[in-house]
Amino acid sequence: MRALVVSDSHGDDAILQQLVARYQHQVDVMIHCGDSELSDQDPLRQQFLIVQGNMDFDQQFPLQIVTQVAGESVLIVHGHRVGVNMGLDRLSLLAQEQQAQFVCYGHTHQLACEFVDGRLFLNPGSISQPRGEYIGLHGTYAIVESTPETINVQYYQRHFEPVDTLALSFKR
Repeated sequence: MRALVVSDSHGDDAILQQLVARYQHQVDVMIHCGDSELSDQDPLRQQFLIVQGNMDFDQQFPLQIVTQVAGESVLIVHGHRVGVNMGLDRLSLLAQEQQAQFVCYGHTHQLACEFVDGRLFLNPGSISQPRGEYIGLHGTYAIVESTPETINVQYYQRHFEPVDTLALSFKR
């Protein structure tokens, strides 16, 4: 599986259009973890698997998505309804219930990546309004690649530059 994961664009349609133009033929799926603030008629909605965030007032987005991508089970949530600001315990329980191997979430505007009990928990950070330790990167997203042996995560700056210190690899 090869997936692009982005979150918290907060109405910045231009960066989403750029991501689609650059990656649509290079990944199996493009995931948006909420707070896209896309309108109901925006054609970008067709390019991403998108969940509802706390700032998405259009109720057409699902609160969560569980799907199979290239044989991998993926759970997508924004995170505000499972308390990700306070830790990943509730999100971990949801992942177990849904039997998800990959868990993509947003909300905090801070990138995070953990491999726990055979599950990848990935927050790509905010592409438009970053916070925390990596605020100086001016927005981030991630590319996740999985093989039967490994899971690789590469974080990128908003302008498509890989962040060398944020290249992670996990043995399955």
